[in-house]
Amino acid sequence: MGPPTRPLPHAAAHAFVADLAAPALDGDDLHHLERVLRLQPGQAVTVSDGRGGWRSCTWGPGGRLDPAGPTEVEAAPDPAVTVAFALTKGERPEWVVQKLTELGVDRIVPFRAFRSVVRWDDGKATAQAERWRRVARQASMQSRRARLPQVTAVTGFADVVAGDRPRVALASQGGGPPSLDRPVVLVGPEGGWDEGELACGLPLVGFGPSVLRAETAAVAAGVILCSLRDGMVRQIGVDQR
Repeated sequence: MGPPTRPLPHAAAHAFVADLAAPALDGDDLHHLERVLRLQPGQAVTVSDGRGGWRSCTWGPGGRLDPAGPTEVEAAPDPAVTVAFALTKGERPEWVVQKLTELGVDRIVPFRAFRSVVRWDDGKATAQAERWRRVARQASMQSRRARLPQVTAVTGFADVVAGDRPRVALASQGGGPPSLDRPVVLVGPEGGWDEGELACGLPLVGFGPSVLRAETAAVAAGVILCSLRDGMVRQIGVDQR
């Protein structure tokens, strides 16, 4: 396990830019910092390339970013945490993406489970994935992340579990404690896992005795795994032996 991620220096705002050597905001971010946050000349702003590189700047007249420090690089978190969640109705997936981003999850995977109520055509699924990426970017600005999370296209259950199986677990009431040995957790739909999905042979992990809503379980997975990785909590039976 690598060192915990350090927070960026305190600043009035955080944004993403294409070039750290000559940082400049796009139209939406410029409007947000200038018109919504109402930054004043001289205030500190941190900027990032979304891949771990970042630097401190000061806010100048007209939304100019004046570099105020060298470019630094934040090490990639180790292990990378992935939370995959089955599609649910309404705006709940957007909320899940926002909260997982704030928590520090590295990869967010929306997928279709057998009992998923939501069934989108390819066009709708692509449009939703693009929207969730925008949500993740905004949440990364708010939470001062130097690395943008990867928000994948909507995929199927079999495709998710076919990756690195030794690192994957399924969320289920009554499962064992989450562990960084399996930092990829799949959260099922409102109706629970289908028998065929449970028969895939992956271990089950739980988040307490209560029956959680799908979106609550996804956030619980993000909280526990990222807290274990950052050393905020200890693994019972491992670190405390």
